[in-house]
Amino acid sequence: MTDETAPIRPEARSPRGFMDRRARDLVAERQILTAVSAVYERYGFEALDTGAFEYADALGKFLPDADRPNEGVFALQDDDEQWMALRYDLTAPLARFAAQNWETLPKPFRRYAFGPVWRNEKPGPGRFREFTQCDADTVGSARPEADAEIIAMAAEGLVAAGLPTGSAVIRINNRKLLNGLLATAGVSDERQKLGVLRAVDKLDRLGPDGVRLLLGEGRKDESGAFTKGAGLNAAAAEAVLAFTAAGGGGDRASVLARLADIIGGSAEGDAGLAELAAIDGALKSLGVSEAQAVFEPAIVRGLEYYTGAVFEAELLLETTDEKGHAVRFGSIGGGGRYDDLVARFTGQTVPATGFSFGVSRLASALRAAGRDMAADVRGPVVVIAFSQDDMAHYFAAAGELRAAGIAAEVYLGSSGMKAQMKYADRRLAPAAVILGGDEIAAGTVTIKDLDLGRELAAGITDNSQWREQRPGQINCPRSELVATVAKIVRGG
Repeated sequence: MTDETAPIRPEARSPRGFMDRRARDLVAERQILTAVSAVYERYGFEALDTGAFEYADALGKFLPDADRPNEGVFALQDDDEQWMALRYDLTAPLARFAAQNWETLPKPFRRYAFGPVWRNEKPGPGRFREFTQCDADTVGSARPEADAEIIAMAAEGLVAAGLPTGSAVIRINNRKLLNGLLATAGVSDERQKLGVLRAVDKLDRLGPDGVRLLLGEGRKDESGAFTKGAGLNAAAAEAVLAFTAAGGGGDRASVLARLADIIGGSAEGDAGLAELAAIDGALKSLGVSEAQAVFEPAIVRGLEYYTGAVFEAELLLETTDEKGHAVRFGSIGGGGRYDDLVARFTGQTVPATGFSFGVSRLASALRAAGRDMAADVRGPVVVIAFSQDDMAHYFAAAGELRAAGIAAEVYLGSSGMKAQMKYADRRLAPAAVILGGDEIAAGTVTIKDLDLGRELAAGITDNSQWREQRPGQINCPRSELVATVAKIVRGG
């Protein structure tokens, strides 16, 4: 028999595709964003924050439509019955902002932005419905040098975030090259072109044979599911595959020479080659090496709205999963030129180019590279509380540490000494301050070095001589509290 008067309690659960993050993850992301923002500002880009919601029609034809306002996004109706949606990315809001404020903006308009974005898609392993993006864009410049500057800035930003130099490469292509090749082959249907782009975008996963099928009639996967192909004839399909294979190593100039032989002199293809040549020259002037940025015709980017240069940052490091199996990390960011997005609002073409990366994905890349930002995150120094009568002493100690720039807290629970030490360990406290009655009477303080204890427990052998000279517990005059704790927290 159930008690009908008992309150109905909801199950404590997080929605699928949404993640709770504690201090370690949040601090790691904050460090990445702080480092990257500093680079972007040195290049003269200003910060911009747009609202979480946009009117659904402002997100463009690539996402929701009037009949399915919730397709791909989280949408609701405003009090005037207009559909609003949580932003899917940071590019569509920028296009709306630029169109709305174009007359008063400095042109070109250079901005960077970061914040959460939301996608109403089926969640899965490593695939979330909410995540943080960081973008940098130049709106109002058609010069290839604007693309080059974005690429150079992206390369510098990745290093500033913590990736070792040489652990990532930015691969660059131009949509106009493939468009020119397809025009030469007699392909003019836009749906067919999009099918080609989507097929080539799967080259890394499916290989040339799989892409060949997708360029033709279609491909059946291991499960038996059939994907309709782009419908190219055999000659056109082979021309596309030859184009994607033209990277093949060598410097950027040699790749351009090979591409020139394949493109076949189409007007659009030649324009793409000229833009890549200008990007190459600008990258050299900006100090971007051949190892940091390469021309790779297999890079096409899946989104339809790119109109010229496209680029993708790839992690080069060999990485393993939690079971030690080798895994390919792949892309950690990308972007390109999109000259038609602002025109959706104004009817006038406004050139634009930008680069975007997912902050959580970059944090994962840093962990794979052995540069886990979260590994160095520490909680506050914990002042152990023994007696209600001595709370003034505990708060005074915490106040002195805070005044010196050291995070500190007084334990305000009701547990004993052993439980408080466990609490300090769970908080990842670098040290615990002990002010018992004996210490207070003698004018001393006892400090436990908790970081040292963790190092010893983990079997860390680096700086062994320094560790041998470092006592795990220190008793010192009360006046030396701050200096002693500072040595533990800051080293030295």
